[in-house]
Order: sequence, then structure tokens, then C-alpha cells
Amino acid sequence: MDEWEEQETATSGTCALTSDTSTGGTQGDFWNSDHGEFQGGRGGRGRGRGGFKNSFFSDGDGQNNTAERSSFSRRGGRGRGRGFGRTDHSDFDANEEDGDNKNVSRGRRGSYRQGHGDTPAENADASDRPRVTYVPPPPSEDEESIFSHYESGVNFDKYDEILVDVSGTNPPPAIMTFDEAALCESLKRNVSKSGYVKPTPVQKHGIPIISAGRDLMACAQTGSGKTAAFLLPILQQLMADGAAASCFSEMQEPDAIIVAPTRELINQIYLEARKFAYGTCVRPVVVYGGVSTGHQIRDLSRGCNVLCGTPGRLLDMIGRGKVGLTKVRYLVLDEADRMLDMGFEPDMRRLVGSPGMPSKENRQTLMFSATFPEDIQRLAADFLKTDYLFLAVGIVGGACSDVEQTFVQVTKFAKREQLIDLLKSTGSERTMVFVETKRQADFIATILCQEKFPTTSIHGDREQWQREQALGDFRSGKCSVLVATSVGARGLDIPDVQFVVNFDLPNNIDEYVHRIGRTGRCGNTGRAVSFYDPGADSELARSLVTILSKAQQEVPSWLEESAFSGHSPSGFNPPRKHFASTDLRKGPQGGFFQDGSVTSQLAAQTAADDEEWE
Repeated sequence: MDEWEEQETATSGTCALTSDTSTGGTQGDFWNSDHGEFQGGRGGRGRGRGGFKNSFFSDGDGQNNTAERSSFSRRGGRGRGRGFGRTDHSDFDANEEDGDNKNVSRGRRGSYRQGHGDTPAENADASDRPRVTYVPPPPSEDEESIFSHYESGVNFDKYDEILVDVSGTNPPPAIMTFDEAALCESLKRNVSKSGYVKPTPVQKHGIPIISAGRDLMACAQTGSGKTAAFLLPILQQLMADGAAASCFSEMQEPDAIIVAPTRELINQIYLEARKFAYGTCVRPVVVYGGVSTGHQIRDLSRGCNVLCGTPGRLLDMIGRGKVGLTKVRYLVLDEADRMLDMGFEPDMRRLVGSPGMPSKENRQTLMFSATFPEDIQRLAADFLKTDYLFLAVGIVGGACSDVEQTFVQVTKFAKREQLIDLLKSTGSERTMVFVETKRQADFIATILCQEKFPTTSIHGDREQWQREQALGDFRSGKCSVLVATSVGARGLDIPDVQFVVNFDLPNNIDEYVHRIGRTGRCGNTGRAVSFYDPGADSELARSLVTILSKAQQEVPSWLEESAFSGHSPSGFNPPRKHFASTDLRKGPQGGFFQDGSVTSQLAAQTAADDEEWE
């Protein structure tokens, strides 16, 4: 048996759960997947007290192996790494993002994981943990299911009015129709079956830029079609070059690698790639944590042209010699601002520095997100050619004009009652409730179930099959309410989410933009209600006022008062006048600095911003 061959269940779609009461009972996907960077893997082992079992787990299980599996009945936070003690206070945690979180990266002290704990320190405890045996059910082969989509909304045509700015040297002209994209017949057919009638602004500009072989940093509103903007030109080029997957090869050498921060998002991108490549010789494959490694390696061995993955499992596959990088022509970072923050940056550098990976001059690097803060742009420049193009589409969370944003001033302990009253007034509308911690997600979901609201939750402490079941129940309408940490804020495209509630506001404005972007997608309208606690959220006030003003929505007088009653919060960067992010290589008057560098922009831009806000 090969070293990667795991003792896994033979039946697809099932998973084996083993009680682990003797070691603390934490058998979630966090411990079973390709983590292990936490210096021995012992952090956060709860001591269950009270035996509470979450009432909203439909099968009664998974988390009820022991009482301590309930997030809010444990102590938690005993990680050896300094950062792990704070995991309940971060949205993007190790579980959600295969261990690459800025809040946990400090606890690693420089150690990198190699999948299931390939360093001696990691293997010491890893050998005592049960292996991941979960094999997800295969995606549907039914053509109708593959191409199912929801209709664009009444405001879809307004996308044509959105401001677009392309900066950099010699950008190619935009396309107005998919016919101008010069797609092959197979792609044209699949685009049509997918319900695409005309390209959105990010597609109009992104497709020709990528087709021209240029590196790209694209900042576009949530729900605006960024995934198709990079998939279509990549697939077109691969088909034109006659790319064909090499079947049953032990090492696969993909032409394109796509990386995203969460398992749910990368699986969604994979399904989109699979849809557009339907009936062609191009074969996409997805790899992510929480799923049997052996199962994914066998899938890889059947051939792979486009590899979609989360950072941890992707590096694991490379380290095992199952993925070669010498043929990589395209490297795509979706939610790139998150991929280059404090937690993900080391893994991204490790990826581009892996043996065989072409240098940035010899590959095409593409970055997409709804937000591109200035510090992330500075980091991104290290991964891109010097002549990369910057595409800015619309204001922060450009779809915000389709989302009615409301704020309710409420104290911490009055939020629960306010939420229940709110949900009673919305009826059966599909609703996402965002909270700050995993423990809070379980608690709120349980309370709502007790109040007879069909509710489920998604966060990093839930095993992979539970996360998939939760999303499935929410998509199907079995549960009309989904309580989530920010694992659900990035990129997830769930049809007909009419309502978003920020039970806890995030600690930065970019996260707020991503959260409310789960509704009001593809020209549809939506509503977002946020609970504002003056004692906890005051540092976000000025940014919220700016967001509301630019979306031409009413700003509560009490919020304005809170925003401007004191000094601007430390480190606050006033937003640009028209776009979510602007190219840092530009000077204050719109022209480029002589050296075209990112860092040369900082002093002048900071002065201009300060003057604007005085």
C-alpha cells in the first residue's frame, strides 16, 4: 500500500467518525486534515463540561462524540503556539483556511506544515489522531444540474453604468460581447448554457487582458462574475493549444493553478471550471482539506489541466510529489487580498518558490478580489511582472447599491432578542447571520432552532461533511437560516439569499463588504442589517459612513456622530473617491510615477488623503 493510501471508507459520501474521549474529543476537520503546523497539534483541546449537545445537527452526531465537541461547552485556547489561543476570535481560522490564518501564523514560529504533519514535531501527535476518511459524493454528471443557474436580477443592466479604470501600460481594448472574446465553439456553447448573455464589466476588461498574456490585479464588486473572467480566457488558451490531461500518471503537471482561501470557495470555483470545460479535453481537479488525501490523489492521477486548491492541501500534494509545477502557465489567486495577508503570504511565497515553478516572468499571474488594500497591493507586486495591469471596477462592494443597508444601535446583550424579532418579521426569507466566533455560531444556531427557525451553521470546527451538509441544507431551503463565521463571507455564491444580518460586525471594513456581498448578487436586490454596538464597533464607524454615503444610502445620525466625534482610528485609510482600490503606482493627479513602483506612491497619496479628510 502506498504511503498516502489511507484507511478510508469505500463508500462515497460517507465518513467514519471515531470517538476520541481519551484525548480531549476534538476530532473535527481541523485535526484530521492537512494541518499540523501548531507545534505538536495540541492547541485548543477543550474540556467539556455540562454535556451540552447542539440541537441543530440533524443527525445528532459528528459533534456529539463527546460533550466537549460543543464549541461553547469547552475551555479551548490551550494551543502551544501563541496565536492559537485566539482562534475563537478570528473569522478566518486554521480550520476554515487549512491553517493559514494571520491569527495563528504567529504560533507556528516559522514551521511549515507538510500535509498531515510531515515535520517530526507535527508527526509526534499526528500519529495518535485518526486519519481523514471522508470521501465527498461525486458532483452530478447530469447536464441540467451542471448548468443550473439563477436568473440575473432587475438591476443587471446597471452594471454597464459602473465606473471602470484600467491602469498600466498599453491595456488591450475591452470586449462588448462574448462573441468578441473569440471563444471556441465548445466554450461558446457552455457559456450560453450557463445563462450568460453579455459580459459584466470585470469580464469585458479582464478577458482581453488575460488573453493578451498580461498579469492582472483586478478589484471588482462582489457577485460581478470574477470567476468567469479568469476561467474563460484560461480554458480558451488551453483548448487552442490542444492541452490534454495525462491519464494515470503518478505526477500530474497542470497548466493552471487556482488558489482560494476556503474549502467552500475553491470547490465552487472547481464546479465553475468543470461546467465551462464540459465536453472538452480539459480536466479540472480540486484538492482541499477535510477530505481523504488518497481519494484526491486518485482523482489527480486520472489527469489534471486545471488544479484548484486551498494552500495547505495544494502544498501537501506538491510535497508528496503528486503535483509537478514545471508546466504551470497560469497562477490565479482568488480573494487575493486574503491570500496575501499575514497568514497566507508565507505559503504563497513557498508555492511560487517551489522547485519547478516558473518565475513570474515566465508565467501569468492573476489576482482577483472585491477589496485590495494598499498594503496588499505592495505585497502583490512581488508576485507580478512589473508591467501588470490594475483593473478597478466600481466602488467598494459595488453591488452595495443593490443591497439596502440598515444599522441598528444595540448593546451586546440585547442582540439576541433583536435578532429573533428581526427573523420573525422576515418570515421564511433565506438569511445568513454572521457572527465573530465559532462558539457564538453554535450558540446562536441552537437558540434559533429552539425558537423554531430552521437553522444550521458553518464554521471551521465542523467537520468537512458537516460543512457541506450545512450548505446543502441552506441551498435547498431545508434550513432558511445559516449562521456563519467569515468562512461564509468570501466568494460563496448561494442563490436567492435575500437577507444578511451582521450579528457581530467584523473588525475591518473589507470583511463587511464581503459579508453583505452574499446578497444583492448578479443584479438582484437584497437587504443587510447590522447590529452596531457603540462599545465594540466605534473604530469601524467612519468607514461605515463612507460605505453608506458612496452607496447613496441613508446614514443614521447617531452613526455619523460616532464616526466624527473623535479622531480617525489609528491606521485608518480613507477610501478613494470612486473605486474600492486604486493602483498605487499612480500619482495623486492620475499619472504614473517615473519608476512605476508601488512604494513611491505612499508619501504623496497619504498627504492627499489627509488633505481630503481634514
